[in-house]
Amino acid sequence: MALLQISEPGQSLDPHQRRVAVGIDLGTTHSLVAAVRHGVAECLPATDGRVILPSVVRYLDPAQGGSGRQIGFDALAAQVQDPANTVSSVKRLMGRGRAQVVDVDKLPYTVVEQDGMAVIETVAGRKTPMEVSAEILATLRFRAEDSFDDELYGAVITVPAYFDDAQRQATKDAAQLAGINVLRLINEPTAAAIAYGLDNSSEGVYAIYDLGGGTFDISILRLTKGVFEVMATGGDSALGGDDYDQALAAWVLAQTGVSASLNASERAAVHAEARRVKEALSSSASETFRAAVAGTAVEQIVTPADFETCTAALTARTMTAVRKVLRDAGITKEEVQGVVMVGGSTRMPVVRRTVGEFFGQEPLTNLNPDEVVALGAAIQANALAGNSRDGDLLLLDVIPLSLGIETMGGLVERIVPRNSAIPTALAQDFTTYQDGQTALALHVVQGERDLVADCRSLARFELRGIPPMVAGAARIRVTFTVDADGLLSVSAKEQGSGVEARVDVKPAYGLSDEQIAAMLQDSFATAEQDIKARALVEARVDADRMIAATRTALAADADLLEAGEREQIDALVAALGATAAGDDAQAIEAATSALAKATEPFAALRMNRGIQQALSGKKLEEV
Repeated sequence: MALLQISEPGQSLDPHQRRVAVGIDLGTTHSLVAAVRHGVAECLPATDGRVILPSVVRYLDPAQGGSGRQIGFDALAAQVQDPANTVSSVKRLMGRGRAQVVDVDKLPYTVVEQDGMAVIETVAGRKTPMEVSAEILATLRFRAEDSFDDELYGAVITVPAYFDDAQRQATKDAAQLAGINVLRLINEPTAAAIAYGLDNSSEGVYAIYDLGGGTFDISILRLTKGVFEVMATGGDSALGGDDYDQALAAWVLAQTGVSASLNASERAAVHAEARRVKEALSSSASETFRAAVAGTAVEQIVTPADFETCTAALTARTMTAVRKVLRDAGITKEEVQGVVMVGGSTRMPVVRRTVGEFFGQEPLTNLNPDEVVALGAAIQANALAGNSRDGDLLLLDVIPLSLGIETMGGLVERIVPRNSAIPTALAQDFTTYQDGQTALALHVVQGERDLVADCRSLARFELRGIPPMVAGAARIRVTFTVDADGLLSVSAKEQGSGVEARVDVKPAYGLSDEQIAAMLQDSFATAEQDIKARALVEARVDADRMIAATRTALAADADLLEAGEREQIDALVAALGATAAGDDAQAIEAATSALAKATEPFAALRMNRGIQQALSGKKLEEV
């Protein structure tokens, strides 16, 4: 009789099999990857021990012998000397046309419009925000695979709660280019709530104040056992720590009377210095701002009071959003039981003090604000991969902006109101405008304004084959379906005849399937270089380990060898050291294997000596 293996819903067929699933916080200024190991969520470090990866990519000039790109700290270090080809804060460009990017002309690199999308000019050619983000995501993916020595099953990637459909789709496209299976997109405040809720067994109504490098979110969540319900969310996708840096830099230049226009390198240097001063002021009574601008040495003492004054408008903008989201949730600030601070920018004392005074309580800061989002995403990824037995974890997220269609006169008819829980499906009936009308054009939009011109266009499609009827006789049901990632599909069906049309919304920022395929081809072209580079590094590491182990053994037990044997091993050690300095991974591996084989008899002699020493002086019955 055949035996069939069964399992609990959502669990692996093999109870001992564990899928590698991670949470990724793709941030404006830095990114992290986390995973659940030994039952605890933790951020995964790089080989240098640092868990943070700066969200910076530098493209090298092929004409000058450069190939590929630098990512993370290496790219960050080159930002001042090569600002035009060093892309930072790319998250602000995701899912946006050039005209929609706030302060686009202040960026140190050149942004142009291409196919309705903001793209970056570099010496290596034009790069889309998705391609740049894919470089960062791929680096985190390799880090995770190296940490577990296994392939990545999938990832939960976090996005700001205020990201619209276009920005969410751009994030999924970037993950696809990086070769990552997206288990789910979840909002950053929701991820933070998961980390705090499970770690602290918190229950009640909580505010998640998330001020990152480039985005600000404020969400009101009701936490009960295993359920995270988002009551309302709001914020600003173009407000973050970068804006505080720019405000401080502008204030210093105004104080010192420097009015000359800055070139890209000077602008990058000034903003880097502003960030350093801002961070220093979190723990010191004053800090000196020093930079060279237009041949002039700029030097200005900055106090916390100066910083608070020149950034007061930015802090006030965040509190305006806080008041609005409380109204949307239908609660008062007194009903909020705790305020969770998320994002590195919440380390600023002025921000913590302002939030604490508004809510009348000290904000919660016991989890690292840089890591809390990635940790929450890792917990959710672990559950979605079937590794967790906590099946009662439930997310009730919301969409940030209303969804609807254009009606006659350029008006918006909202079908899915903002702050609706997702996943969801809502429908509304419409009819024809003219006698004999056999087709209907549908324009899908997102936003809170009443005019289509003031909202964001997401997609257009047509319903054809409607039977000719008098105006108003046809009944056309339009259904909006929003999945767990916050992504939208729309269908229209004439109820009498059954004719139907539908569209999976690919937003107007536009990456067609062909463009994605072309980008994947480009990534495949560089994949071979990446594989070779990784193989070389791994071969050198193995060689160094073999050399060190051999030298340690020789130092302890060289007397076991004949003179000729010692000379042979010394020669192989020297040969391996010389080979490891080269760029041929296969040659290094061969030299490592040769040394390993030659030292096998020596290892056997050492083992025999060790056993003899362990047994020396002992009786047989004692053994």
